[in-house]
Amino acid sequence: MDITMLAGALDTGWILLGAALVFFMQAGFAMVETGFTRAKNAGNIIMKNLMDFSLGTPIFWLLGFGIMFGSASGVFGGFDFLADGVVGEGHSWSTLIFQTVFCATAATIVSGAMAERTKFSAYCIYSMVISALIYPISGHWIWGGGWLAELGFHDFAGSAAVHMVGGVAAFVGALILGPRIGKYTKSGKARAIPGHSLTLGALGVFILWFCWFGFNGCSTVALSGGAAETAARVFVTTNLAAAVSTVTVMCITWLRYKKPDVSMTLNGSLAGLVAITAGCDAVTPVGAAVIGIVAGFVVVFGIELIDQKVKVDDPVGAVGVHGLCGATGTLLTGLLAYYLTDDAGAPLGLFFGGGFRFFGVQVLGVVAVIAWVAVTMTIVFQLIKHTIGLRVSTAEEVMGLDQPEHGLVSAYADFMPVVPQVLGTKAGEMQAVQAAGAPVAVEHAVPVTRVTDEAGAHKLSKVVIVTKQSKFEALRDALNQIGVSGMTVANVIGCGVQKGATEYYRGAEVDVNLLPKIKMEVVVSAVPVETVVETAKAVLYTGHIGDGKIFVYNVENVIKVRTGAEGFDALQDDE
Repeated sequence: MDITMLAGALDTGWILLGAALVFFMQAGFAMVETGFTRAKNAGNIIMKNLMDFSLGTPIFWLLGFGIMFGSASGVFGGFDFLADGVVGEGHSWSTLIFQTVFCATAATIVSGAMAERTKFSAYCIYSMVISALIYPISGHWIWGGGWLAELGFHDFAGSAAVHMVGGVAAFVGALILGPRIGKYTKSGKARAIPGHSLTLGALGVFILWFCWFGFNGCSTVALSGGAAETAARVFVTTNLAAAVSTVTVMCITWLRYKKPDVSMTLNGSLAGLVAITAGCDAVTPVGAAVIGIVAGFVVVFGIELIDQKVKVDDPVGAVGVHGLCGATGTLLTGLLAYYLTDDAGAPLGLFFGGGFRFFGVQVLGVVAVIAWVAVTMTIVFQLIKHTIGLRVSTAEEVMGLDQPEHGLVSAYADFMPVVPQVLGTKAGEMQAVQAAGAPVAVEHAVPVTRVTDEAGAHKLSKVVIVTKQSKFEALRDALNQIGVSGMTVANVIGCGVQKGATEYYRGAEVDVNLLPKIKMEVVVSAVPVETVVETAKAVLYTGHIGDGKIFVYNVENVIKVRTGAEGFDALQDDE
């Protein structure tokens, strides 16, 4: 094998590696969208992320690839069913699979903004339209030798071609679809609807960050002929912009909301990745850091603007992350491009003396793509809305889309919540728990509510304790030590009379904090109820809001099913 053939094989392998990584981004998007929405819609979101790729792949092969890479004109590539002709005209099979996974990414972005209230059938239709026409036509302008490419428009890996297309389509869809039930008050104030699993959301962001090295780095489509150095630089700028944007968002939310917002900071990572995608090959590390800082501000204030002022309900922040930051990154390339040069070798970026022409082309490209997607997707969504319908019924939305759309009682049916095992059981740790907190009188720390207080020889009492999950082990072991062996424990959410403190989720106020708690129920007779109460108070006490509540009830009777024993006897060990 000669050097030329070896270089060609290396380049093809690089493209295929990138295709595999970009495909794996589907998993990242699925986790982000599922985690940032409610559990009752988890199965529906997973199905949508599966089907937009599965439907988009054959559609792009049948129609989209020919439209995108044909040579009929600068506006429309032409029809080439099954892509055989285009592949034979200078494009390879590796290009087909690489562009297929990029197309799927654009379609996936839309589902997040329209989550929790869109008909699955409607989603399948508009996802296919995006893959067949919307993405390929604007993609032809940028990457297929179309009119923007001829003008010198630069979008290395798709800030505009992929992310802005998806973000604009997401905005149009969410606007036409309308907000989720309960998202806005009658006065128009935005309510926070937190997602059910930040763990899933964070996992998705880490997957996307990892795969973005393939998304951007492998867009060199070669490692030979000096492309390896460009790929290395792209890795550096991609990672740097994402990290700087993440830190920027953390700082902004810490200042604005008094605490660093986890969900928004995760969006900040994606914002930096989206923004750097257009110019990752063209900017210096300093330029990448600047893009990361700007993207951090754009995503925070952009999401707040869309959610609270424009009142478009976007559960995952897709419009802010992909739409606004995609446009921002494309425009900033016109200002900060250093490694893109003119015929004389001078940088094209406006800040490096390149003049206004290149920046003007970037502006023109952004405006043209936004107009194209906004107009065509408005037509598509309106047609769907007035034919098969775009939105599920009110009853289905309240129930969650898993059951009515897919027959799933719960996407998490086989998983039981586990009480966190945080505190140890050693005596020293128990003493530390009791000693914690400010010097507040114990009798005021954990109020006790007695429902009735009737005397009896073998009175049966039920003690219900609601407290922090982290107290479970210590409370369980303390009750065991005084002879309480039977207990029922459940994970619950709730708040006390203080209704929690005002918090923020993605910039919107959370009016009432329903915090995770444990609810422990014990029924005692031989063990005095006062002993149970005092033991629980000693374990739970810190002197601060949130220590918990203890409720004491009289119990009429207890029956042990296996033996038939009743009352006091039913609570005793058989031996």
